[in-house]
Amino acid sequence: MGTCEVCGNDYDKTMTITKEGTEHVFDSFECAIHAIAPRCDHCGCTIIGHGLEGDGKFFCCANCARHAGVEQLTDRSS
Repeated sequence: MGTCEVCGNDYDKTMTITKEGTEHVFDSFECAIHAIAPRCDHCGCTIIGHGLEGDGKFFCCANCARHAGVEQLTDRSS
């Protein structure tokens, strides 16, 4: 049994995710996303997919990157 670090649920099927050398224990993907998924540096939404990275910042899409002054990112290739 493990205990989810987000909701405190004591659960027999927890998962351990290692991020930047630190182990985290969760009872669901929902709790894992809530705790460790990156947030868009422009709008603040949770980035569940790959997202975009530029100038050391994370973005959910190229539009948010442009609003933050990062012009080189695109949502798709030509």
